[in-house]
This record gives sequence, C-alpha cells and structure tokens, in this order.
Amino acid sequence: MKSREQKKSVERIEKKNNAVTFEVIFAGRSNVGKSTLLNKLTGENVRVGKRPGVTLKPIHLYYDDFLITDMPGFGFMSGVTPEKAEDVKNKIVSYIEDNADRIKIAVQVIDGPAFEEIVERWDARDEIPIDLELHAFLLELNIIPVVAVNKMDKVRDDEVDAMLDRIAEKFGYDSPWKECGCFAPVCARDGQIRPLTSLLKNEIHKMKRDDLFKYFK
Repeated sequence: MKSREQKKSVERIEKKNNAVTFEVIFAGRSNVGKSTLLNKLTGENVRVGKRPGVTLKPIHLYYDDFLITDMPGFGFMSGVTPEKAEDVKNKIVSYIEDNADRIKIAVQVIDGPAFEEIVERWDARDEIPIDLELHAFLLELNIIPVVAVNKMDKVRDDEVDAMLDRIAEKFGYDSPWKECGCFAPVCARDGQIRPLTSLLKNEIHKMKRDDLFKYFK
C-alpha cells in the first residue's frame, strides 16, 4: 500500500498535469545535447549525463499551465540492453500519442555534424532513420517540429549553409534551409541558442501565448 505522503505526491502531480494546456517537448537521440540545450534555454538545472541514455524517463518542468518535458534519448544507451532501449523508444511514442492534444511544439535535437552519416548508415540497411521517422510522426499528430541542429561549433563557417541545406533535404524539405522555417543551428554547450529561442517564440506568438516568453532566457 502507498503511504499517505506517496498518495499526496501522486495527487500533486495529477493536479499539475490536469492544469497543463500547453506543452513543449525536447526529443532526440541519446547524447545529442537535449538536456544541456533545455538548461540553457530555461535557466533550469535538468540533470545532464556523461553517458548516452542516462535519462530513461521524461523529466517535467511545470510553469502553471505550461509544461516543458525532456524526453529520454532513443538509440544507443550506455549500459542498457537492446530490449530496454526499444522499450524506452516505445514509451516515448506512447507519451507523445497520449498527450498530443497538449503538446504544441516538439524541439527535435540532432547532432548536426554526425547527422548525415547516421542517416546514410540507416539507408544502407534499407531502414528509415529514427530521426526522420520521429519527424514524420510529429507532423502526423499536428505537433510543430522545430529541429535544433546542435554542435555547430564543430562546423566551419563556410560549410554551415551547405550542410544545413543537405540536412533539410534529408528531412524532406526543399533547400535553402533558411526558408523552411523549422531549423535552428545551435551550440548548446556554449550557450549559442538564439536561433532556437527565436523560432520557439515565433511559433508561440502564432498561438497567441506571448505570456510564455518569460520562461525562456
């Protein structure tokens, strides 16, 4: 049986969840910098792991009726069995489906410099890359995807536009990437996240929720 304190804790969480009308999730492969990016964006201190796959359950940040959720990373997870990794992926899908009515925006974080190689590796196996599958899934649920292309500090300035054009094409968009309106080149580690902040605020403004701007740095 649950103790009185456990019951109260569950009730508090349920009350917070029932109040949520607007959610933004951060999703992507393990070790792409989701938690670091979220921390830079909000000024919070979500746990950042040194090993891929440290986050195995959603981490929630509640702000009145606004919720920001750091989803577990999918793909390779250090010290986690393939069966567990697959279970985590399935739970991510279930969470998004179950809460699609309140999830308005999904920040899909990718490792920019490694992205093309990862996609080509999946293509060579005649499989749909998880990142592209997730993107299509979000669109099907009418959730606005914003792609945060992280680790851009590893890309030479004169190569940025060409690389982002190729990434946009992998996602099924026409280049140039700047005209797609959903790609934000960032470097979470160095706090270079203004393109993401601008895209998020633009989408939130369209939904007439400028009151949420105060929760972003």
